[in-house]
Amino acid sequence: MTTTQKLVWPHEEDEQWAAAVQLRLALDQHAPVDIAHEVLAEAHDAVTEAGRSAPDLFGDPAEYARAAADERLGEEYRAQRDSHGTTPGERLTAALATLGFVGIIVPVLRWINEGLWWQVSWPSLAGFATVVAVAVLVSFALALRAAGRIAGTWICAAGAVVVMGAGAAAAGLLPDGTLFDFPLPLLAAAGGATLVGAVMFPDATVDRWFTQSCRGSDERWLSHAEGLLRGRHAMSAAEARAHIQEARQHLAASGESAEDAFGEAEVYAMHLSEGPRREQRLARRNLYGATAFALLVAVSFADDLRDPDPTSPWFWLTTAAAAYFVWYVARGWRRAFTTAAPKRPTRDTEPGKL
Repeated sequence: MTTTQKLVWPHEEDEQWAAAVQLRLALDQHAPVDIAHEVLAEAHDAVTEAGRSAPDLFGDPAEYARAAADERLGEEYRAQRDSHGTTPGERLTAALATLGFVGIIVPVLRWINEGLWWQVSWPSLAGFATVVAVAVLVSFALALRAAGRIAGTWICAAGAVVVMGAGAAAAGLLPDGTLFDFPLPLLAAAGGATLVGAVMFPDATVDRWFTQSCRGSDERWLSHAEGLLRGRHAMSAAEARAHIQEARQHLAASGESAEDAFGEAEVYAMHLSEGPRREQRLARRNLYGATAFALLVAVSFADDLRDPDPTSPWFWLTTAAAAYFVWYVARGWRRAFTTAAPKRPTRDTEPGKL
């Protein structure tokens, strides 16, 4: 049976089991689509031949998906990917594709609402350049973080902050007045070109840009492993340094090279990051990102409040977005503090135990 054919399962419970396996392969194991097709095709053949239901034959779909992914993907494949299942190159091209998509939508909406031409002034030009530059710098910062290049991440992040401040100052200081009229369809076409270019550009080529060679140097290997722990796996700097210090002590005692003792730095970092605290670290990082985004939305909303226009749909869209993100972040921090807070002893608690 070819893996591209639509599988017809004997019973509804088999179809539900297969859907759960496919979901778990995509969300938990980040398996490619062709691997998922192969796994389900083999399971379908086994169910058909045995005459038994898929849950009875293979058990829990999440466990089956995990075992199938471990067998087919290998730890080298999984070690190259972050918590979202993407490599640094895939993260960069996805961010640039998103930027291109926004570059299509915003000019088209403005074209519909305000007409064909954009009246360009010095403040509007400074604002446009600032938004594009910050978006590109943030995209590179996220990709560098996923690659474990911490210094490059901080450089891009600091550059984004500097550009944002300079752009805001320039927009306020530059003289107003129309410089020229620019056709919005041409701006949308530029966004489309960015989207197509990001989608068509090979992710593997971008991944090579971020690859750090560690051969022949234990210090480069240890530095790269620490960067991966902090960047790709969201480990705190203190915890990552403690792991690397233990590895350094082991190398000093054994006399082995880092690669001989521990293997590939990516695989070593992945194994160190696994455990019950992994999800907590990733949730904390996501909360930091959501907080930063909520602040940007809040700043945008505060600017709209200076001159509110209740008749504009943009005003209510910004209001709804600001309210949602403030609620989402507040709920996230409340949950984080609740989880981190120690439990108080009760009357039934034994002395010395919580």
